[in-house]
Amino acid sequence: MNIKKLRKNRPVISLFVAGKTIKSITALKNLKFICNEVLKGMYKLEVIDILKNPKLARENQVLAIPTLVLRMPLPRRNIIGDLSNRELMLAELNYSVKGKKVFLSI
Repeated sequence: MNIKKLRKNRPVISLFVAGKTIKSITALKNLKFICNEVLKGMYKLEVIDILKNPKLARENQVLAIPTLVLRMPLPRRNIIGDLSNRELMLAELNYSVKGKKVFLSI
């Protein structure tokens, strides 16, 4: 992805977690890896603990945790789970690894 285009369309990502559970920690760890490796620091990430702010979970219709919400660029995407499968997560976010599109075999 072109650096200028990425700056203009900087991804806005929200990760909804519930405290410091193993799934929440795994999700955050994998998300940070992807953000640092693929997005190269050009993103806005907010981590929302629904135990501290349940109102945001209701407003964003978060029914399970952890939930990753890609707010921008549109269309909005929600990914539910511990995000342990990085290839699947990249495919869901529609990003590539090392300039190559991620393909999944089902």
